[in-house]
Amino acid sequence: MTKHGKKYRAAVAKIELDKPYEPREALELVRQTSYSTFDGTVEVHIRLGVDPKQPEQQVRDTVKLPHGLGKKVRVLVFAEGDAARQAEAAGADVVGSDDVIQRIKEGWLDFDATVATPEMMGKIGKSGLGRILGTRGVMPNPKAGTVVPGEDLPRVIQELKAGRVEFRQDKTGNLHVPIGKVSFTTDMLYDNMATLMESVRKARPPSAKGSFLRKVTVTATMGPGVRVDPNAAQTM
Repeated sequence: MTKHGKKYRAAVAKIELDKPYEPREALELVRQTSYSTFDGTVEVHIRLGVDPKQPEQQVRDTVKLPHGLGKKVRVLVFAEGDAARQAEAAGADVVGSDDVIQRIKEGWLDFDATVATPEMMGKIGKSGLGRILGTRGVMPNPKAGTVVPGEDLPRVIQELKAGRVEFRQDKTGNLHVPIGKVSFTTDMLYDNMATLMESVRKARPPSAKGSFLRKVTVTATMGPGVRVDPNAAQTM
């Protein structure tokens, strides 16, 4: 059995572990019970009522959080020619083609999000970067809106830097999505969570049966999880 430290035990004492809280109250408790010495990230964890083995029940989309994530998002763009120049002008942190692909293969991973033009996807696929980027959850993908023509690069880059995040269920049918920092006000976290929940509801597969949101929990990087009433979360 895992032994928790004094700070964790003190934080847990402030909440009722089995009680499903209203969203705003839960987010306030997350802020109060975070005990990290740094500005921790607040995340929403959702257990979905889907069968992750069924392709038609995959839940995946992107959402632009109104208050962002509270951190600088480093955007890498795979592009050449005019598209590369457009990406640089739009504020991309790194832009390149074969040179960037080689850097990543050599171990460089100093970025948070990637975007690519359709022409670059062949090179990315042949290079074997899919295994590296896929493991980190940053592989450019048309469904996530991160494979776009050159003229759309400025919009996507600006959205990513402003706090656009992708959510995608894992192999067990759960979502894990950041919604901001502990230093955010409760209202800011609530707005971000409400926007996320709306997007998750819209992403419900038509073939999903029964309750879609089975369990909702909010937590900070260092702090106990706080359960949220799923019904209240759906109506944020």
